[in-house]
Amino acid sequence: MFKIDRNDNRIQRLATTSFSQLGFRERAHLQEWIANQPDALGEDLLIIQKEFAGFSDTNERLDLLALDKQGSLVIIENKLDDTGRDVTWQALKYASYCARLTREDIKNVFQTYLERYSPGEKAEDLICTFLDEDDFHDVVLNRGVTQRVILVAANFRKEVTSTVLWLSTFNLRIQCFRVTPFKQGDDLFLSIDQIIPTKDAEEFMIGIAAKAQDEVEVVQGEIERHRRRRTFWQQLLLEMNATSDLFKNISPSKANHIGVSAGTRGYSFNFILTMDSVRVDFYIDTPSVEQNKAAFDVLFASRDEIEGVFGERMIWERLDGKRACRIKSEREVDMMDEANWPAMIDFLIDAMRRLDLAFRDRLAKLPNRAALVSL
Repeated sequence: MFKIDRNDNRIQRLATTSFSQLGFRERAHLQEWIANQPDALGEDLLIIQKEFAGFSDTNERLDLLALDKQGSLVIIENKLDDTGRDVTWQALKYASYCARLTREDIKNVFQTYLERYSPGEKAEDLICTFLDEDDFHDVVLNRGVTQRVILVAANFRKEVTSTVLWLSTFNLRIQCFRVTPFKQGDDLFLSIDQIIPTKDAEEFMIGIAAKAQDEVEVVQGEIERHRRRRTFWQQLLLEMNATSDLFKNISPSKANHIGVSAGTRGYSFNFILTMDSVRVDFYIDTPSVEQNKAAFDVLFASRDEIEGVFGERMIWERLDGKRACRIKSEREVDMMDEANWPAMIDFLIDAMRRLDLAFRDRLAKLPNRAALVSL
């Protein structure tokens, strides 16, 4: 920090000092400065408690507890000249404790604070004014996992900044503010700078964190789907192979389909499993688009006869504009509910048996590439 000297048109560096050299203490000074001037942290905050210890089964105390303009709780931890190694773990513990606080709990915490520091004030009224609400019953506080953490210190260790940046990728909003005291003669100055995330990059980092969290959830969901599919295929193949050799050489997989050749290259019988349906299909996918469409058309001309053998109406998809064609039978069902699996397996095994019966003897009569070229 510099002082501008207008007379000499120069700047003079202010001497950086430390809180300990100045005789300042964490609770008596730094905490009081922020409690009385919370907007020094770059936003409007409503301080609702100091040295909050309202946690069951623990005597731990967080430095300052506040509300932001969205009604989220903000845990503010202050350190003087060094954060120490464990400040992130400490703050996260406090955030987890505070996650349980209801609207009534928060009102009572704030009322206790007001009775000590501002007698006569009502917590409900001040919260409504701060959040621009007319009725306390309309106020929403501490929704879900919206708790925030603000760390304030003169120096942040690398293990702290590294942990904070990593946690931010999980959509946890943690901010670090560096406070630096300066001295010139008898005058003292204080700078408060947001260093993580930097103010200009905060919106960008919040967006990146949200995206990263979405990706984590997608991966976790994918892992669970893969696990369930493999288990489902194991059960289906066990029952299928007890009555038929059609799938005897097929192993369970994490994919949403398993299939076997129908005996001719480019034609297959398949089980398909999606999140909301199961199906069997006869799939036509030779390297030749012309052959695939011609084969489909030949089969479609015998649709009534084929469906008579199959035992019910089927869905015929020529898939114009694509190479392959598909003929299928399906049922809507919630795959994630394992209570549905026995009925799903019964349908699939029975439908596959009938599909094989309806199509296998017709494959030799379908047009091949050589026949099409000679036309």
